[in-house]
Formats: sequence, C-alpha cells, structure tokens
Amino acid sequence: MLKTRIFLIVISAVLIVVLFLLPKIVVENDAPLAEGAGDSTSTAQPAMASDMHAQAPAEVVAAIHKLRSEYAIGTEKEKNAIFADSLANLYETAGKFDSSAWFAEEASKVFNTEKSWIRAGDKYYQAYGFAIDRNRQQQLAGKAREFYQKVLDNDPTNLEAKTKMGMTYLSDANPMQGIALLREVLAADPKNELALFNMGMLSLQSGQNEKAVERLQELVKLYPDHVQGNLLLGVALMKTGDNEGARAHLEKVKQLDKDPSVQATVDSYLKDLE
Repeated sequence: MLKTRIFLIVISAVLIVVLFLLPKIVVENDAPLAEGAGDSTSTAQPAMASDMHAQAPAEVVAAIHKLRSEYAIGTEKEKNAIFADSLANLYETAGKFDSSAWFAEEASKVFNTEKSWIRAGDKYYQAYGFAIDRNRQQQLAGKAREFYQKVLDNDPTNLEAKTKMGMTYLSDANPMQGIALLREVLAADPKNELALFNMGMLSLQSGQNEKAVERLQELVKLYPDHVQGNLLLGVALMKTGDNEGARAHLEKVKQLDKDPSVQATVDSYLKDLE
C-alpha cells in the first residue's frame, strides 16, 4: 500500500498538485483541443463549453459561452487577447487545463511580454501535470518548455522558469537533462524552495531515500510550513525506518492543511506506523 501511494504522488511531473487536487477534480483528456488535440502545435480552438467537464459550475459554462462568442466574432487583436486571457481563467476554473493553456498562448501572441510567456508556460505546465496519457504529457511539456525558453532567453536569472522547465523533461526521453537544470538552479540559489522540493521528491521516486531525507530536511528547515515538503519528508523517513520522525512530520501536515483529502492521505500513512 505504501508503494502504491508513493507512486500516486510521483506519477506526474507536478505530482504534488495532482496529490492535493486530484480528489477534487478529474481532468478528462479526450480531445479538449477539438480537432487538433493530438498535435501540440495545433491552432484548432478548444471544444465549446457544452463539451466541458460535467462538474463545471453552470455560471462558468455560461461565461465561457458568452466570451467564446465574442472571441469568435472579434476583429480587434488587443480586445480578443483580453477575451482569450479571461477564457484561460474560466477554463482553469472548469478543470479544462489544456484549453486554459491554449487561450493563454493565444493571448501571449498579442501581448508578447515576459509576463504573458510565463502565464502561458505555467498554464501548459499545469495541464502537463494533470495529463494521464504519456504522449499528451510530452506534448504539453513541450509547449511549456517553448514558453519557458522564451522567458529564459529574455531573463536567464528566472530560476522558477528554469526549475519548471527542468521538471518537464521528466516525461521525456532524456530526464537527466531536467535534473541538470535543477542542479543549476540550486547552484545559483541553494535555498531555492521549488528546486529543493523537486529534487527531494525525485530522490524519493528513484528510491534514494536517504538523499530524499537530506533534501527535504533542508527544505523544511528553511520553510517549516511547507505542507508538501513535510508530507514527502514523512514518507521518506518512513522508508528509512525512522517512524518517530515520520510521525512528527505527518502530524504537522494535519495541522497545516485541514483539507479532507489531505487529512485522509496523511491518516493512511499514520495507520502504517501503528
């Protein structure tokens, strides 16, 4: 059981998002980009709101219908970019993350600023983290990298973009390229929160439990209230046989995050310590 839960934590490159959000929303990856769903470079628009996830609030679906109609007939680039930006937010609320990314990309083509590239990259990164199909993961990861590379070409010191870009390589044929980028980030900033967490997580995934403990202990020392870090540190300590240390960090997670899905996850680990 412990092995199964750890696999669920690390199945995606932005796995911790999946761990905490998957019980609340399930993303369906069947043709969210309409005719071009199989092509990461497609210019086809996403399906209309009627094809969206059944759990999407009615007011969100209605807002998407309205904005999509205005977007479809709009002729002013700047105005349409604003519509696209708003649609990106609405599709995210609806749980259609790849559609959200598509519209963020459309907006970035007009805005053409570092902020818009980061936004598009982050939307594709989010969609990548929720995708289940490996080919789809690779497509979305490639799109995220495309935008993060634009950011880094403009500002090589953007360590968050470099860290996320590194994580997108983990579903690729050359995951070590991603690890190398994370190491570059930590060389530039040894206290980088995102890079420390991801390196700890990847160490745990690859069975390097002592290394995972080392990375994650450094993380929670610097950021004591890091919920995901404390959770994975608890798991890593369990795997090294330090049940007392594991219990302390798992109990801390229960104090830090009262979300029912988080509480249930932690309780399942604590039960293994009985």
